[in-house]
Amino acid sequence: MLEVDGSQKSGSGTILRLSVALASILGKPLHIHHIREKRPQPGLRPQHLEAVLTAAKLCKAEVEGATLGSRELWFRPKEIAGGEITAEIGTAGSIPMLIMTVLPACLFAKAPVRLHIKRGGTDVRHSPTINYLQYVMLRTLKRMGVRASLTIHKYGYYPKGMGEVTLEVWPCRELKPIRLEEFGQIQKIGGISVCTFLADRRVAERQAKAASEYLRVRGFESNIRIVNDRSNPLQKGSSIVLWAETDKGVLLGGDAIGELRKRSEDVGREAAENLYKEIEAKATVDVHMADILVPYVALAKGKSVYFARELSDHLETNIWLAEKILGVKFNVTKIDGLYRIEKI
Repeated sequence: MLEVDGSQKSGSGTILRLSVALASILGKPLHIHHIREKRPQPGLRPQHLEAVLTAAKLCKAEVEGATLGSRELWFRPKEIAGGEITAEIGTAGSIPMLIMTVLPACLFAKAPVRLHIKRGGTDVRHSPTINYLQYVMLRTLKRMGVRASLTIHKYGYYPKGMGEVTLEVWPCRELKPIRLEEFGQIQKIGGISVCTFLADRRVAERQAKAASEYLRVRGFESNIRIVNDRSNPLQKGSSIVLWAETDKGVLLGGDAIGELRKRSEDVGREAAENLYKEIEAKATVDVHMADILVPYVALAKGKSVYFARELSDHLETNIWLAEKILGVKFNVTKIDGLYRIEKI
């Protein structure tokens, strides 16, 4: 049985999510305790609970301790069959985080997986936005052999959520390693600025304009698509994601979400600032992607290398857990202000 102490390293939901994913892939029972010990509200929150239950549906796992607030969980997976699965968060809990929990396991299913997620948050705090997953994460993972698509039916924001998406994943026989060792030259910068039932205030346009102006002053032109969304009349909100592509195959992202009393111009500038930090540092993956990649490169055969701007808690935690559960080895070295992440 895999034994994991959820109070180690970041002490966050990251440990739960990755432990469940890797246990599902290995087909090994998992016991995790002190779940989210270092968070203000320890234990399972609605989005963590639904992630566990969704993973259980995926691999027909027997689960004990899967209740709100639980700090201890037993997860006994069987085979990952694939097929149609439905998940319902019921709050503004993060849909992207749920997707990030189950996607690695979906790749090892016997048949394609179609996961329909209802009543959650697509663009919320402390999580990448759904369009970041669409335009940065999935495109990066495609280079490793991942075939997956996202359909956004409804955007969902804090506090009501009510977002709805469908994830489709095709089985992957073998993940390929990824090597992103050179930054190169910026070829283009794209983006998508979304607002839901806020077209009268030109929120999406204002976000995009502020982001474009921030980047233009620094020597970069951008092409940002405007989406005035009307999918969810129950919850107004907005988000913006930007991405930069280089001639060496680097794809960097930066995003931001709208919030009450936060000017649209500030949202746009925040996303542009986040992207520009990565460009200026000449990282080969952004801060989100640096930790997201860990389980995939850990499972891939062969050596993977990439450079990150910072060694975040999530990145350190994912490396520690991948080494512990999978028995692989990572080397992290600081070179010219960047962290070189190498899976041997």
